[in-house]
Amino acid sequence: MTLLSVNLNAVAQLRNRRDLPWPSVVGIARVVLDAGASGITIHPRPDERHIRRTDVFDLATLLREEYPAAEFNIEGYPSDEFFALIEQVNPHQVTLVPDDPTQATSDHGWDFMGQVDVLHAAIGRLKAEGRRISLFCDPDAGEPGVTAAKAVGADRIELYTGPYGGCYADPKRATEELSALADTTRAALTIGLGVNAGHDLTLANLLPFQTAVAGVAEVSIGHGITADALLIGFAEAVRQYRRALGA
Repeated sequence: MTLLSVNLNAVAQLRNRRDLPWPSVVGIARVVLDAGASGITIHPRPDERHIRRTDVFDLATLLREEYPAAEFNIEGYPSDEFFALIEQVNPHQVTLVPDDPTQATSDHGWDFMGQVDVLHAAIGRLKAEGRRISLFCDPDAGEPGVTAAKAVGADRIELYTGPYGGCYADPKRATEELSALADTTRAALTIGLGVNAGHDLTLANLLPFQTAVAGVAEVSIGHGITADALLIGFAEAVRQYRRALGA
């Protein structure tokens, strides 16, 4: 079964529109975990435009004290500041992304073969007992890409599903994107590399994704589930996404 990790960046971004403590990032984390989410994902950025440093520590405390079985996944670019944060918080999973910290959102995977030195050094610094390292991966990375990802020490890749998510009005292109995602997933699983996925996954496109791309361990969903939660509430949104994942 594919697990659901809920990304709380959109919740934090909404809160940050006012100098007020709501919506509470910790409060929403409780709601989604109580509804059956397997974990929480955050992507803190240097400008704190959504997740703040205080959120990182507050969530770490919440999971440690109230939800010890839930997974904490922190995404980010491997800067010295990011390394220091990970060493302080010690999440279960670190997902490294190649985007510039000023980008609105992640929009491409690593160049595994061209950035070997950067990735090898970062993973060497971040690897710790019980801590999984995942690398953001283009959907068409294929066998050469995933082989290079494993060679630098990654435990998993996270498929960038943004191009697939953008095909909501183009079924033919969606089929092509799913084929590329499935090929990369098969190549990764064949060499013992785990597979996560995330970006622009929704209730509408998640079931076709699950059908076409077998073997994904975990999906991280933020924007889509937050949009649905505006209509049906976070708890019900989590339940519906889990059903789409086969839970």
